[in-house]
Amino acid sequence: MAAERETYVEKYKPIRTVLVSQVEPERNPFARLETKYNIKVDWRSFIEVRGLTEKEFRKERVRPDEYSAIIFTSKLAIEHFFRLCKALRIEMSQETKYYCMTEAIANYLQKFIVYRKRKVFFGQRTIQDLAPTLKKHRSKEKFLLPMGNLGAEFVSSYLTENEFNWTPALMYQTVPSDLSDLEDVFYDVLIFYSPLGIDSLYENFPSFKQLETRLAVAGSKTMQACEEHGLYVNIKPEPPNVPSMEMALENYLKISNKG
Repeated sequence: MAAERETYVEKYKPIRTVLVSQVEPERNPFARLETKYNIKVDWRSFIEVRGLTEKEFRKERVRPDEYSAIIFTSKLAIEHFFRLCKALRIEMSQETKYYCMTEAIANYLQKFIVYRKRKVFFGQRTIQDLAPTLKKHRSKEKFLLPMGNLGAEFVSSYLTENEFNWTPALMYQTVPSDLSDLEDVFYDVLIFYSPLGIDSLYENFPSFKQLETRLAVAGSKTMQACEEHGLYVNIKPEPPNVPSMEMALENYLKISNKG
């Protein structure tokens, strides 16, 4: 991952290799560009989710079966909640209420509980969608919020501001992936969608210098992370005219690979 500059001048050198700092999706949005511009796009997640071990979770001093209501903000939260319950030999009461941010998350519960026998509530997208139901049971329930180290800021704020009896429970962590096998590998373009990807880059390669590596970045927070590290962003979506990373990359390729 070698890539040094004091004053950057865009030279639009040809691009042959691209690394996307995510897991490859079912539909590769860059497949057409690979063929049209004869480039190679690799995918590699720069971050990973690690569940707390049973020993680590015990330090939280939280027993899920002491809570009458569980709030799930993601499928990940569901997976790690029931994984830890199994490890701790905890069986949740059939009277437990489950509050899910979306219907898709609620449906995912069917992998872990007999859905028809449980009390499951869900919203459309945000905690505000669940507000009427939550407030209806606020005085009767003791709420648990399974979460990761990045937190669930809006949900936590809502529960605190509305004086719910609730407890956060750290069950998993988003951490940098081990990228040591990429130490001597060079890519013409690195694509980032999250500031966590930039953090992982420097966690793995503290002496990283940009040199001629082009950076493609999406999102204001990711842009800010690049600025903090003194990185130059070459490619970025700019809605409404350039709404996607695919379009932003192609606009660059039209110049860099025109010969």
